[in-house]
Amino acid sequence: MSSVAVGFALDIDDGVVTKARIGLGGVAATPIRAFATEAALEGQPWTEQTVDEVGEVMRGEGTPMDDHRASAAYRVGDARHRAAQAVGGGLVMSVGEALPHESAALHVTGHALYTDDPVHRTKDVLHAHPVCSPHAHARVLRLDAGPALDVPGVVRVLTADDVPGVNDSGTKHDEPLFPEIVMFVGHAVCWVLGETLEAARLGAEAVEVDYEALPAIVALTEAIEAESFRGNQPVVARGTSRSGSTAPRTSSRASPRWPAGSTSTSRPTRPRPRVDEGGRVFVQCSTQHPTETREIVAHVLGVHSHHVTVQCLRMGGGFGGKEMQPHGFAAIAALGAILTGRPVRLRLSRTHDLTMTGKRHGFHASWKVAFSSTGRLEALEATLTSDGGWSLDLSEPVLARALCHVDNAYWIPHVRLLGRVARTNKTSQTAFRGFGGPQGMLVIEDILGRCAPLLGIDPIALRSRNFYVDGQATPYGQVVRHPERVGVAWEQVLASASISQRREEIKAFNAAHAHTKRGLALTPVKFGISFNFTSFNRAGALVHVYKDGSVLINHGGTEMGRGLHTKMLQVAATTLGIPIEKVRVAPTRTDKVPNTSATAASSSADLNGGAVKNACEQIRTRLTEYADGRELPWEELVREAYFARVQLWAAGFYRTEGIHWDPSVMQGHPFKYFAYGVAAAEVEIDGFTGAYRTRRVDIVHDVGDSLSPIVDLGQIEGGFVQGLGWLTLEDLRWDESDGPGRGRLTTQSASTYKLPSFSELPDELNVALLEHATEDGVVHGSKAVGEPPLMLALAVREALREAVGAFGSFGTSVELASPATPEAVFWAIERVRT
Repeated sequence: MSSVAVGFALDIDDGVVTKARIGLGGVAATPIRAFATEAALEGQPWTEQTVDEVGEVMRGEGTPMDDHRASAAYRVGDARHRAAQAVGGGLVMSVGEALPHESAALHVTGHALYTDDPVHRTKDVLHAHPVCSPHAHARVLRLDAGPALDVPGVVRVLTADDVPGVNDSGTKHDEPLFPEIVMFVGHAVCWVLGETLEAARLGAEAVEVDYEALPAIVALTEAIEAESFRGNQPVVARGTSRSGSTAPRTSSRASPRWPAGSTSTSRPTRPRPRVDEGGRVFVQCSTQHPTETREIVAHVLGVHSHHVTVQCLRMGGGFGGKEMQPHGFAAIAALGAILTGRPVRLRLSRTHDLTMTGKRHGFHASWKVAFSSTGRLEALEATLTSDGGWSLDLSEPVLARALCHVDNAYWIPHVRLLGRVARTNKTSQTAFRGFGGPQGMLVIEDILGRCAPLLGIDPIALRSRNFYVDGQATPYGQVVRHPERVGVAWEQVLASASISQRREEIKAFNAAHAHTKRGLALTPVKFGISFNFTSFNRAGALVHVYKDGSVLINHGGTEMGRGLHTKMLQVAATTLGIPIEKVRVAPTRTDKVPNTSATAASSSADLNGGAVKNACEQIRTRLTEYADGRELPWEELVREAYFARVQLWAAGFYRTEGIHWDPSVMQGHPFKYFAYGVAAAEVEIDGFTGAYRTRRVDIVHDVGDSLSPIVDLGQIEGGFVQGLGWLTLEDLRWDESDGPGRGRLTTQSASTYKLPSFSELPDELNVALLEHATEDGVVHGSKAVGEPPLMLALAVREALREAVGAFGSFGTSVELASPATPEAVFWAIERVRT
């Protein structure tokens, strides 16, 4: 129960309080209206000074209680403090308001500018088209670009001989831009520049290339059998490593591959560089990591970083696929611009996008697990092998995060987890929303889903009895803070979604329907927030206050539709105490804020918000010192400060404190905090076809004190649906035959690669934000929301398992493939029926 509560309703006209209604709770014996305080406020300017003065009047309201919950003096002081909080750092509180996305109107009217849009306003633009290998693994014996130059409209063919710097586009120096040995079907051996895209395409068809085919490893299981691994093989270990050595009940299974997933669908990369009179390069690029894109472009061109500027206007989506993969394409376009002196546009077609760019890492997991007689997890041994594709890219940190999330929300006393990255002749797999976390969580949820029937324990009970409790640590040594929040969210979903009642209804429905079954499942999420690479947990911002009082923000984060800029506007407006309409966010540019980290790891609002807040606080402090107690309107204060030569701009910086990580032993405190969530899902399956629909989903998710509730709710809903697609629909297939098409991606269009749409949405979707979840040490007590909601969709997969099990006898353990497509569900039903 609150010791004191204060409610305000104020009418303010031109900065003056015209009407006030104030309610006080916990101050007197019963809630009261603060009539004297209301009268003192009306007619006064809404300023900090007024609040201080009226606070004295508030002291006389009612007769404060004095008991074990709070003293009378504390209650009065708290009431005054809350009044001051309403004024905030100034007169406006934007953080926490339910505001629309800052570009929402531009999005829905078609006026939002993306990287490719200004190309139609740019003179003399050339278009780039790749010459792609038809082989999964082959040596280039001969490349003749001459015929392409005879095609009308072709201006130049870019090859390795044209690179003035280093012929490599990877941060691990294992991704030649123009390869002598191609490593996957679609690997570009050269690029054709044309006056039109059609001319470039025809020119690419005219290029003559001879290849010597080499043996190719396509399937992940082939790579495991051939021991085709690369990079580190990390181990997370705690306790003894013998699963089942002391537990009376054990279960052992080897699981199939976890799904990959495309990071590129609907998100083609569109670099468009130009060269100025000094030979410096300006690159417009759809990238989550402008700083690294700049570094790779400079690396390829053989120039220093300050010769290259990268700007990202906004992205129509990123989800990790644009963290590393745009660099090479930007380098190609920049190289073409340098060599021709003309802007170069590189926009991949949908087919090229799917065949040339990386995907979410597919995983193979084998495991052994032990439970106690009461259903407590005792020990787990698991080997996780990711499909890294042809180069390392981000495979090592993705694998590390997967290993750090195998535990999900569960305490496992004895753990040994081994990770490996397999090298295959496929696209270089890369970051995708969750960055390994979903694959790791899928392991433990699959284990619990399979083992619950064998143990004779209800899956909901099995999960909840294994939750972390206060004082317990993860297998990598980090103490879990606020573990009780999982339990709170779990109980809230059980109650609000009427789980007990609905399970009885489902039981009755299944008994009455032989060929249609329903299932309901709950799953938790515990997701660590911060980059595994500690140095990336930093951010910068540049804030300008102009003479008219308007404010311009530059920060290191990129906007990919998730509302980062919206939150930065709210943070700045709140810190400066001005209306949000006075603040604008400029496009992300490397010449404004240097050495930025990627907009990734769900930490961009934490990092950039901290930097923006720091810069605004510097400016606010200077203005407050200049005002010297005077209450001036914002515009007047700024103008006076300008003429008084007060600095009206500031560079802000933020670094995440309290984190450390030793990747050599996979131990430390890598995450600032954990984001929690719980989802309940109900599905219905047609036993004849395996087709299913999601009837209802209920979610309670922890975002701390939300910076922007509408944005966060949208991210939870969108993340959940994206996870639903990954787990049930998005089935990437490569040709694994020994024929001429070996290694070819067969799902390379929207007709063969199924994405979630309106028809896959739950009939009913209820989302609530966890209350009383302030997170200490982060901007305004908020938490990340980008990646964690994706893993809430694990509830749908487990609900499908429950429904499939209803077709068999009681106690049947259901093996369910991922993605759980209708065909996969059909075959799972067939197995439980026999």
